Amino acid sequence: MSATTIQTKTRPIMRVAMVGHVDHGKSTLVGRLLKDMNALPAGKVEAVAAMCERRGMKFEWAFVTDALQAERDQGITIDSSHINFSSNTRDYILIDAPGHREFIKNMISGSSDCDGAVVVIDAKEGVREQSRRHALLLHLLGVRQIAVAVTKMDSVSYDEKVYQAIKSEFSLNLQNFDIEATRIIPTAGLNGDNVVTTSENMAWYDGPTLIEALEEFREASDAKDLPFRIPVQDIYRFDDRRIVAGRVDSGEILSGDTIIFSPSNRRAIVNSIENWPNENKLATAVSGDSIGITLKEQIFVERGEVISHADNPPVETNVFRARVFWLGSRPLSAGESYRIRCSTAECGVEVESIEAVIDVAEMDSINNEQVPSDCVGDIVLRTDRMLALDSGCRIVIADGYNVVAGGLVDTEGYPDQRQVRTQKATNITAVEHGVSRKIRAERNGHAGGVIWMTGLSGSGKSTLSVELERQLFARGYQVVVLDGDNLRYGLNANLGFSPEDRSENIRRAGEVAALFAESGFIVVTAFISPYREDRARARNAATENFHEVFISAGLEVCEERDPKGLYVKARAGEISDFTGVSAPYEPPETSEFEVDTGALSVDASVDALVNYVSVRFPLNSN
Repeated sequence: MSATTIQTKTRPIMRVAMVGHVDHGKSTLVGRLLKDMNALPAGKVEAVAAMCERRGMKFEWAFVTDALQAERDQGITIDSSHINFSSNTRDYILIDAPGHREFIKNMISGSSDCDGAVVVIDAKEGVREQSRRHALLLHLLGVRQIAVAVTKMDSVSYDEKVYQAIKSEFSLNLQNFDIEATRIIPTAGLNGDNVVTTSENMAWYDGPTLIEALEEFREASDAKDLPFRIPVQDIYRFDDRRIVAGRVDSGEILSGDTIIFSPSNRRAIVNSIENWPNENKLATAVSGDSIGITLKEQIFVERGEVISHADNPPVETNVFRARVFWLGSRPLSAGESYRIRCSTAECGVEVESIEAVIDVAEMDSINNEQVPSDCVGDIVLRTDRMLALDSGCRIVIADGYNVVAGGLVDTEGYPDQRQVRTQKATNITAVEHGVSRKIRAERNGHAGGVIWMTGLSGSGKSTLSVELERQLFARGYQVVVLDGDNLRYGLNANLGFSPEDRSENIRRAGEVAALFAESGFIVVTAFISPYREDRARARNAATENFHEVFISAGLEVCEERDPKGLYVKARAGEISDFTGVSAPYEPPETSEFEVDTGALSVDASVDALVNYVSVRFPLNSN
């Protein structure tokens, strides 16, 4: 086939993780499945039988998949093995993931990009804590199609009551986390009961076999109507071509599409869609396809970026919530730093806060100061660089070389920072001022600067800013107040209160404050400005003499005051995305000054502010 031949869809691929408590028969079930699907190499069964005979052991189907010598010696699966086989309709990749507690981190790595999973439960031992833990882990890793194989039914004489009891108990466990198994199948891996063929020993069961349950799983291509996403795996050079390679996570791409790489925000047009191992070009590619693309113009692309259509990109952010399953030997604490991996992107991350903790064993909430091992935590994470994310995408957290958590991203409540980071204007040149800051300071009698007040609604920012302006003006300062509500009547009248609009509101306010400060004014601002990243941009805009002042009245104090009646409306659901109630507020990590209006009167607070400004911006005696 020539290099210019156009080819369409190949056979779909289904990636399925096999998980279960140690010794519950998972590897045995996989071995039997491969044998009955005629997926084993010639002589494999005979070789395993001979090995077992040499060791004086009974025949073990598990040895078909347990490739590591250490696993044979210990009788457990340590690493995640990837096994290929095919049905009449599609190809499968089985990820035989470890079940032993010590090797759950390997299971997280092995199952983090699966389309479905099978949880194996021993009929004789029943539901164990590890079984619940595996199901929850899969859910946190975004695996929504979960079948359950109740195996070793031969060890309980194929008793239907045993099966029904396990089915009821495990279904109830799953409901606690809003998980529902697609099928719960009674099986016996040793003899192949309900693995590929229907079991005569369990005539009371009229559901599908294991392979039929797998065939019911929806293919990744079912996600073709979702937004198009490809995490960049690598960039290859062939002759004069640069090929960007990756697996389509969702959506569909066609040759000629305009795409954007995030978080770099570089745009390009797809020249061709490449397919390996055949030297051909695809007309289109959909979710589940592993492809390469060439671009009409050469741009710098790195591993870890996410490709999307230019008109429907992911969110760009460095702060977001996540629900994670914690496996670290030490409890997870706020302020700790780790490495985070999302698809092919990897960077440093800090745990900013812990919002809730769930004990998996007790299925109940516990104290949220730390997340102990084997518990679920709802946490806020801040990365050391921008990531391209969608709510629901999977993450893995590592401490050094050790995987310590896996979970799902939630970007709700945080702004997409793409717009505020993208400069659209071109052919522009900054104009130098003819009057310097130094000359203006000599004329005004003081330097210009920004007093940036941040705090919750009701903390007193507007009240303090107006009185501070009055007293500073009376002392001879050139001073002006920028108030959040006032700007929304004019300059920012077209902005609402979504996270993105809030971010743009502060970007504009920061630029205006910087212009006033450049002109020699003391600029007093009164903005909630809930996001640290936005306040950092305002600081960068001012370049110098920027002073962040935290008006630190707590939520209870502000809500009790509620001068505008906004908290009442927010609690009643009449206002969405309200800071402190339904949207986050990120207090300063280190501010230049703090005023606790919950402890100080208005007069005392203003006095403290006047004194602060007088020291930092002294008036000339001339």
